[in-house]
This record gives sequence, structure tokens and C-alpha cells, in this order.
Amino acid sequence: MVAARRSRPAHSSLAQRLGVAIVTGRHPPGGLLPGEIEFAESFGVSRSVIREALRTLAAKGLVESRPKTGTRVRDRRDWNLLDPELLGWMFEGAPSLPFVRSLFQLRLIVEPAAAEIAAARRSARQLSAMGHALETMAEHGLASEIGRAADHQFHALILEATDNELLVSLSASIAAAVRWTTFFKYRHEKQPRNPMPEHHALFEAIANADTPGARDATLKLVHQAQLDTEAAIKLGERRSKE
Repeated sequence: MVAARRSRPAHSSLAQRLGVAIVTGRHPPGGLLPGEIEFAESFGVSRSVIREALRTLAAKGLVESRPKTGTRVRDRRDWNLLDPELLGWMFEGAPSLPFVRSLFQLRLIVEPAAAEIAAARRSARQLSAMGHALETMAEHGLASEIGRAADHQFHALILEATDNELLVSLSASIAAAVRWTTFFKYRHEKQPRNPMPEHHALFEAIANADTPGARDATLKLVHQAQLDTEAAIKLGERRSKE
């Protein structure tokens, strides 16, 4: 994750810092952010960098700026919670159980149906790419950035294989949810449960054009991932109280 931040433009790094502060509640909804001059002095950057960072946050629905009144944090219902970058910011802190359960509820609605369609429509190229992603996951492990990127690709390929442009449009959000929940689990547990058997079962079902099998395998995979993520959240909460 540190590597992913290297060589980022100043406004992107600042947007990430402010975004994490907002989604974790350090700047609550309705609260007024400091002015550009105060921000510039606090972070040691130019006012143009501040303005560009705030534009990034505004595009994600986190803040709104008005003449004379300044920049205010918007209500949570206005946030673009499916924005892949915003999802990452949520998991930088300690996401709430209700949020995580909502995220997995969305996955359980979308992914089993998508896998069922993908099993019927996947191309040879997509199947080969899925297999390569699985090999990379197994070789490097999900504790590594390379392994998580391969996991990200595996789930994105399933949505791509549906050949449904609306489902494909969810690819970045679903794949980001997979990526960040996995990162969160490995951050809190040194040796969490190995999810590779469920991934292999899903791949085999898609490869065999087994549509009900693909749906069932996805249900099991996502449900187990939810249990693991919730366990990691509770573990983190216990450690924070010690």
C-alpha cells in the first residue's frame, strides 16, 4: 500500500489524507473544513494544491464549497460510496460493521448472478486470464500486493465475462471491495483463513459452464469473506481497547 502512494501528485496525496479524515469521522458531516490559507500552512503546500484536492473530494460527493461560507463536509448519504478510491479510504481506518455488511450484501446480490452468466458466456481468453490470476494468487499469496492485484483481476474478469455493460460498469467497485476487504483482513491477522479453495471451486464451475455451480460457489466465497472480514473488525476493536 505504501508503494502505491509513491510518486503521487501532491493534490492526490492530500485528497487521500483529507478523504480518510472525513470517512473516519475526524471531519464529521456538516462540519466546516479549514480555509485554503490555513490548510496550505498546515500541510506545507500551495493553495492550488489545496483547491485541486478539494475538487477531488467534491467529485466523490464528500464536500461542497460555497462562496463566503467555505467548504463543508456533506451528509454521508451524498457520498459516492462505490467509488473505488473512497472504498479504500474507508478501510484505511476501521470500517463499521453496518457498512461492511452493506458492502457484502451488495456483493451477494451482484456476484452470484454475474458468475452464473459468466459461466455461460466466458471466452477462452477470459478463462485463461482467470486461470493465470489464480496461479498468481497461489504463488504470491493474498498478503502480498501482487496477490491482491491478481484477486482484483479475477473478480473483474468474471464481471467482464458477463458481456453485460451495466454489470461491467460495477467492476471497479466490486473489485475494489474485494481488494480492500482482503487488505484489511491481512492487516489484522497474520494468518487468516486461506480462501483459495473457494476461488478454485468458482473457477472450475465457470470453466465447466456449470451455471448453478458458479452461483453456489460464489455464494460460499462471498459469505466466507464476510465472516472473515467481520472477525478482523472485531479483532481490531478488541486490540484497540487493550
